[in-house]
Amino acid sequence: MSTIEKVQEEVLVAEAVGVNNEIVLHNDDVNTFDHVIDTLMRVCKHDELQAEQCAILVHYKGQCTVKTGPIDQLKPQCSALLDAGLSAEII
Repeated sequence: MSTIEKVQEEVLVAEAVGVNNEIVLHNDDVNTFDHVIDTLMRVCKHDELQAEQCAILVHYKGQCTVKTGPIDQLKPQCSALLDAGLSAEII
């Protein structure tokens, strides 16, 4: 006969939900690929490949999540993207 063992884990709500804040970059007809890539590298600390992939996704899909994290860290980054002329929002 086998014994069934029950394990009860306590999980904090923050751990269960995770980080739900994202900066979403939207496509526009104004900015060049180079400008978008350079800005993502400078503001979001992307490496060149990651920034290029995000720029391509934004171009073909219309938008791309470029950064996730706590809202207090995302606000200045989103503002910097907007100041650079990009179209971005925090969701």
